Amino acid sequence: MFAYAPFMIVRAPYETTMGPISRIFYFHAPSGMTMFLSAFVCGIASAIYLFSRRDGADRVAVAAAELTAILGIIVLVTGPLWARKAWGVWWEWEPRLTSSLVLWLIFVAYLLLRRYGGPGSDRLAAGVAVFGMVNVPFVYWSVNLWRTMHPKTTVVPTLPPGMRGPFWYSFVAFTLLYIITLHLRTRLEKRRAELEVLYLALEE
Repeated sequence: MFAYAPFMIVRAPYETTMGPISRIFYFHAPSGMTMFLSAFVCGIASAIYLFSRRDGADRVAVAAAELTAILGIIVLVTGPLWARKAWGVWWEWEPRLTSSLVLWLIFVAYLLLRRYGGPGSDRLAAGVAVFGMVNVPFVYWSVNLWRTMHPKTTVVPTLPPGMRGPFWYSFVAFTLLYIITLHLRTRLEKRRAELEVLYLALEE
């Protein structure tokens, strides 16, 4: 799907004032939507882990946090590339950009806690993930609540037919890639935990 997406995007109409650079939209917006999805997956899995101590939920949370951070990098790179042409600057401290950066930093903090936090860091990081998940609606609605250079959330439902197909195709491609990667990363985390148990048994 990713291999075919550029051919769809080339044939799709572009925004008249920005020209061909506006085609970044077909990657920027779907990656942002998938980042929101991943943040919810991480937050929900973390909440389940906090209340039930299920190791499987914790493994899903770790995998989703890593993917949220990676998708956030894609969003924060493609956004300024688009903004340079659309606004004349690489970065503007407006609500959507700033809140997206904060959301990404929250999940980076989760990963740092898991790596360097020591005993009990899994529960503390889970709390951070839940906090990050709660911030997702704030990031999404920020363009409607404040005056911002970003278009409002109504832009996607009102896309013209020529743009709608490539956009949703790209979103499905990102989502399927996310689901597959989440599954593989969760399975890898399970194997890592099993290996750690074996190492501890060997030391004993």
